[in-house]
Amino acid sequence: MENDTTTALVLAGGGVAGIAWELGFLDGLRAGGMALDDVDLVVGTSAGAAVGAQLATGCLDEAVAAQLEPATNEIAVAVDLDAFRARLADLVAGAADATEACARIGRMAVEADTVSEDVRRAVIAARLPVHEWPALPLRLTAVDAASGALVVFDRSSRVPLVDAVAASCAVPGIWPPTTIHGVRYIDGGARSLTNVDLAVGAGLVLVLVPTVLVDPAQEQLDREIATLGPDVETVVIVADGASVAAIGPNPLDPARRRPALEAGRAQATGEAARLAAVLAGRVSRQPG
Repeated sequence: MENDTTTALVLAGGGVAGIAWELGFLDGLRAGGMALDDVDLVVGTSAGAAVGAQLATGCLDEAVAAQLEPATNEIAVAVDLDAFRARLADLVAGAADATEACARIGRMAVEADTVSEDVRRAVIAARLPVHEWPALPLRLTAVDAASGALVVFDRSSRVPLVDAVAASCAVPGIWPPTTIHGVRYIDGGARSLTNVDLAVGAGLVLVLVPTVLVDPAQEQLDREIATLGPDVETVVIVADGASVAAIGPNPLDPARRRPALEAGRAQATGEAARLAAVLAGRVSRQPG
């Protein structure tokens, strides 16, 4: 099959601490001998959009180092994650479909009292050492706040990389929707924590999720994986117990960056050999 040798990396949402965990995990894989330049496609949602942009632009070292600095441009937010999820669940109850549910969330986000878009954009710009789209295929998810439709930004979208990442990271009710060409966008996580179905065409899909998956997120992930087809090999890695503890109850707390990164790196140490074997097995199965 044409896609047999193509590897996609899918990076899920998870807040500021989730960014640190994903960076730590990728750094740990690299230290364990896994060549990250073997990745052919990166799909990023919310926190994963920031990490995906950092990785695809070749800035992993700088991004990891920034997580270890006490000073940060990130804005601390006190949020009760369980209450936040419950609020969204109440908001979308009875929606006819996922698009209507996302439109309801979008209306709430537009009406929310948050920092200005300029303030938020400056935070996102500071996360990204490089502001130009990379050559490596990078797909970043967002949701049209008015229609509820999924939007996928990539190099061909004629949208600045910083704006695309800001849109994907615009947590509804927490951060302002991002305005691009007159349209307001919210976090791609409003549609899906992972958006794995955007990795269609890959033969191997590695999914990193900086949280514990429970229903309905687990059910949605299973549906997304099913859309990739029976011949696609998918490896899903979620935060282990130590990582969940390191991230803490508020993933938007910048103070959790260092412990989350270190936990991600430690978890990757135990996974590196298995993932390297998966990659090696795929290479050995190729014809020629």
